[in-house]
Amino acid sequence: MSDAIKHECGLAYIRLLKPLSFYHRKYGSAFFGLNKMYLLMEKQHNRGQDGAGIATVKLNIEPGHQFMHRLRLAGGQAISRLYQNINQEVTDLEKMYPEILNHPGLMKGYMRFVGELMMGHLRYGTQGKNNEEFCHPFVKSHINPTRNLAMAGNFNLVNTNELFDKLGKQPGSSLQDSDLGAIIETIHYYLCKADDENPASLNIKDILQKATADFDGGYVFAGLVGNGDSFVMRDPNGIRPCYYYKSDEVIIAASERAAIMTAFNVPQEEVHILKPGNALIVTQNGKCSENEILAPRELKACSFERIYFSRGSDPEIYRERMALGSNLAGRVLEMLNNDLKHTIVSFIPNTAETAFYGLIKGLENYLKDIKIKKILDRPEMTEEDLRELLYRRVRIEKIAIKDVKMRTFITEDASRNEMVQHVYDITYGTVESGVDTLVVIDDSIVRGTTLKESIIKMLNRLNPKRIIVVSSAPQIRYPDCYGIDMSKMGDFIAFQAAVGLLEDTGQGHKQQEIYRLCKEAEAAGTLDEENFVKGIYEPFTADEISKKISRMLRHEEVTAEVDVVYQTIEGLHDSCPHNTGDWYFTGNYPTKGGNRVANRAYMKYIEKQEGRGY
Repeated sequence: MSDAIKHECGLAYIRLLKPLSFYHRKYGSAFFGLNKMYLLMEKQHNRGQDGAGIATVKLNIEPGHQFMHRLRLAGGQAISRLYQNINQEVTDLEKMYPEILNHPGLMKGYMRFVGELMMGHLRYGTQGKNNEEFCHPFVKSHINPTRNLAMAGNFNLVNTNELFDKLGKQPGSSLQDSDLGAIIETIHYYLCKADDENPASLNIKDILQKATADFDGGYVFAGLVGNGDSFVMRDPNGIRPCYYYKSDEVIIAASERAAIMTAFNVPQEEVHILKPGNALIVTQNGKCSENEILAPRELKACSFERIYFSRGSDPEIYRERMALGSNLAGRVLEMLNNDLKHTIVSFIPNTAETAFYGLIKGLENYLKDIKIKKILDRPEMTEEDLRELLYRRVRIEKIAIKDVKMRTFITEDASRNEMVQHVYDITYGTVESGVDTLVVIDDSIVRGTTLKESIIKMLNRLNPKRIIVVSSAPQIRYPDCYGIDMSKMGDFIAFQAAVGLLEDTGQGHKQQEIYRLCKEAEAAGTLDEENFVKGIYEPFTADEISKKISRMLRHEEVTAEVDVVYQTIEGLHDSCPHNTGDWYFTGNYPTKGGNRVANRAYMKYIEKQEGRGY
């Protein structure tokens, strides 16, 4: 999307079911698991640039030897730096013991991250700081192997304070400011309690059922227990995604299906979706089962996964993004009065390319219908007329090319806005000056800042008659609290437009009325019962808000007309039928905590306070 937003993390889990010597014989390397973990992490690199981490548990280690290892790094290129660190360890050992790579048992004893259980994590920080201390996995250490726990995940919880209060804990900042802190403390508490009651055999299902009963949010998390048990669990609304694959050699779980398909060269039908509220539990002896931990609720899988976040190499996601574009063809044609002759269609940024192909397909289907109708209506057409008609196509141009070398290092607003315009290069000579309309599709429009200050001003240099920005997503109106960093109400251009319309229509007083309702609910302890912010949008249609946004996006220097076309909610669900989570568009949160977050975000906006609503 043109307005880049940080979003959810990526998770990778591997359980090797055979001895390391098996992989050494069959695949030529005892690093089979580590190599596959690297692939799983790189194929999900789109999900995290703030940091990365890896944890390993070794099975059947003699007492007194370390069996759990962890490495975390913050900052750019964290995956590469993680594996450079591991490779350096291998290089150093090879110098000391040249034959060690031919002895898997020795490698397991000498190399920290050669083991049977592995967990990798890619971080996008939506809570806490972006330093190494906040990178996953987190570890709870203990002299008793059963009470050692490493965890990582992709989530946001909206009730971390309540969870800490229930445990009677006052954690340090790294735990208090991290959702994972509340999760690992809660699960570790019940893990230790279970170990007290029955040290001979842990019941992971029972532990998870007790620990997660009060979790409010969207989550997928994985845990490695020091005794060799492990688990991967998904929230009961299925908000965050999780897929798994198992064979007689490995058990794999990841945030994206395509990553598993690519890393292990397996077809789509062999990669399963972890059901909402369920956990994949693998015992220390390798027995794997999918268990219901929490009763599944209404499925509200995040639709942004399909629009933007997940890689488009997944076959279903590719088709759905095509459909998102195709569904917009009718609305675009209506805006154009069906005049494709003087219209050029393109896309910004590159992640909108698949939706662009869908839009083109929809427009070309319209052209085909026109050609058929004209041929049937005019059987006496000359060869020249027929040739002109049949050769008519939707005009496609690569209007903007991102200059990856540009860096907007200047922080002063006016200078920075000037520099941002040149992050993209435009293709001159493609537009008939003052005649053509430019249609440019984007994944979604969050803040609109980049569109107004950069992209539209840049496109205007081609001197089109009109610029139509098409969003493959509906209007983003409400904050997210389940793993995406969209939390400040005042940032959303749709919210700004609705507030502007209230003022334009003499209804500005509604802002204070809604604020009063929020404060009264907060005082009564019922802030999570209703999303009062919906009242900001209720007086206006989606088209009225779109027109206001169009006016807001047109910089005073822009000479072309500017219009915005948004995906409808109906079009979204038609295109992405299985990912029905749409709270950032509709305000219909799947958990009560979402209402509380929206109301708090609104109160912070009115009170001019910084920070998230959770």
